[in-house]
Amino acid sequence: MKISYYHVAGDVPEGIKAEAAVVVDVLRATTTIAWALNNGAETVQTFSDLKKLRETANNWPKESRLLLGERGGKRLDGFDLGNSPVAVVPDVVSGKRLFMSTTNGTRSLERVKNSKTLYTMSLTNRSAVAEKLLERQPKDLWIVGSGWEGSYSLEDSLAAGALVQFLLEKSHSTASIFNDEATSALAVWETWKNDPEGCLIASTHGQRLIGLGNHEADFKCCAALDQLSVVPTQNEFGLLHAE
Repeated sequence: MKISYYHVAGDVPEGIKAEAAVVVDVLRATTTIAWALNNGAETVQTFSDLKKLRETANNWPKESRLLLGERGGKRLDGFDLGNSPVAVVPDVVSGKRLFMSTTNGTRSLERVKNSKTLYTMSLTNRSAVAEKLLERQPKDLWIVGSGWEGSYSLEDSLAAGALVQFLLEKSHSTASIFNDEATSALAVWETWKNDPEGCLIASTHGQRLIGLGNHEADFKCCAALDQLSVVPTQNEFGLLHAE
């Protein structure tokens, strides 16, 4: 398994596709997706285009759908929820299809939607995703960060490095690093592995969220390592199911 990391969607090579891709958006989309599916959401359907989201959602029974979305960290007007993993509790999401669009994470999902296998990962389900990859042994793995509006994010590199570290340690030498970005992500993880929440808070996006209000519960939730066994998996374009 050759492991590459791409900081943002725009860094992903065009014209080729990975055998397996893992999209990471720790603050907060992929953490929210993992918790929503863990708490009984039927499906999370992701969109980079808001007009398309609304058109698709309008064709779904109102009582069976929820709209999740944010821009700039703030919930979108008219949406049921923003992008907080602590808000997708069972009483709210169980049995519902979630129509989701975020500033960054849904763009990365759109970029690699043609991958043979596509998962989403956060710190909370790192080991579950890693075990699935070790079981399936793709010849190449692209880890794709979401960043912030096309630029690097520290917290996504932290999670990418956590995944790289797990795969290297558990693969019995069948996994190897293929680009410098993956090596640098591993270094970020080694630096912050004993204080992942501190890393999230120190990141520029963490500081942006602090500026918007009290997000302590989100930080704690997003920093909690290996809490969930759910592996969000794309079985149809744009549709993520629990595996």
